[in-house]
Amino acid sequence: MPRSPAASRSSWGCRDDRPVDMTGGRLAGRLIAVGVTGSIAAYKAADLVRRLRNEGADVVVLMTPSATRFVGPLTFAALTTHPVETDVGGLLPDERIGHIVIADSADAIVVAPATAHWLAAMATGLAGDAVTAACLATSAPVVVAPAMDGEMYAHPATRSNVARLRDDFGYRIVEPEEGPLASGQSGRGRLAETADIITAVADAVAERPVREPDPARRPPDVVEPRNADLEARQVVISAGGTAEPIDPVRFIGNRSTGRMGVALAEAAIARGGRVTLVVGHVAVPLPDDEDLRIVRAETTAEMADAIQSTVLEGPADALIMAAAIADFRPTRAATTKLVRGEHLTIELEPTEDILAAVAAGARAIPGNRRPFLVGFAAETGSLERAADKLRRKGVDLLVANDIAEPGSGFGTETNRVTVLAADGSQEDWPLLAKREVADRILDRVAAALDARDAGAPLDGRDGAAQTGPVTQETRA
Repeated sequence: MPRSPAASRSSWGCRDDRPVDMTGGRLAGRLIAVGVTGSIAAYKAADLVRRLRNEGADVVVLMTPSATRFVGPLTFAALTTHPVETDVGGLLPDERIGHIVIADSADAIVVAPATAHWLAAMATGLAGDAVTAACLATSAPVVVAPAMDGEMYAHPATRSNVARLRDDFGYRIVEPEEGPLASGQSGRGRLAETADIITAVADAVAERPVREPDPARRPPDVVEPRNADLEARQVVISAGGTAEPIDPVRFIGNRSTGRMGVALAEAAIARGGRVTLVVGHVAVPLPDDEDLRIVRAETTAEMADAIQSTVLEGPADALIMAAAIADFRPTRAATTKLVRGEHLTIELEPTEDILAAVAAGARAIPGNRRPFLVGFAAETGSLERAADKLRRKGVDLLVANDIAEPGSGFGTETNRVTVLAADGSQEDWPLLAKREVADRILDRVAAALDARDAGAPLDGRDGAAQTGPVTQETRA
């Protein structure tokens, strides 16, 4: 039956990218601003944002220009659902000045990591970036966690700046730790542990009321929240590339990192789906969720077996096949390592077409239980072949992208796709974060499943047609 828009997601465990439960945690209901400056430790700010949200905080991020060279603003926008302030003169969509809205509404600002350059600018009031400007404009507590080379932190100039922030400005300093540094040396300069930074933030606001409880006066959302429209749905997603062995050491593979497939899995979990993630070779962390089942499948044959059994025997409500499947494999793999020589000839054979096989098997499933199939087609230079792939593979949706386009290929945080449906319709989406692409795809999937349960036509097909999502992120 159709999923209720009001269905609760809270029973699915704690996912960092889900709407935050503001009723619990040391920072429940608080707006915490995280200032990120240009240190190699900037990547650790992503974990800080996640942990602050786990404590119940609403989080917004400001970045100095140099920080954006280490971590993309899209990462923090996806984690927080708020605009990321990178320009001291930047305006919000409603024309308010971004850093001023944060300065006026944040319960605390935590700068982590704080570089020697930022400490000096802050100590002298040089508002040349959004982080410094917000700190100058706010009356909220400010927590500073320095991170830099040990000799830099020990320099009298840096020590003087830290002392001024602490003693004259009243900022809370979370001292860096001893240990290995990016320079290869060891000393005091490592960013403090995330737990220690969060404790300092919690202590700074503990005796204060929530500064601005009205969401309209806080920074706006940039990601439209989705309802739990996949609650209890069985969703199968594949991610990463397959590896076809040449010998025990070498294999034929591809450049897929699995980022799109993981984004789909995270989005489906956040919408209440019971997700099975079939994983090949990936270069990104996998979701950590108690409701996620992970199946490892290194080769195309292994992935075909895993997908066939998981999708058709259930049957699953949806297959989102976001794996880059090898088109060819060696006819024979050597049992011992091949010795270097002048020439090596490898005879290749085609691999299984997993999507087409699943589509054929799905036709035997009654229409009210049949999975809705979605495929991905990665092309270079043109998407002219996409419509033919949609028909040939027998899927309900095909998501095509040009991997040669900047920001739309392997390992990128973004993707620009064209979505083709079985009814002949086509949508061209702009360049979006892969998480937003995932959610838009799942919007289509959830609507199709609700229509299936209601006995309504799906994407131009009648009730006997395929009605469950299979999404194949091929080569993207």
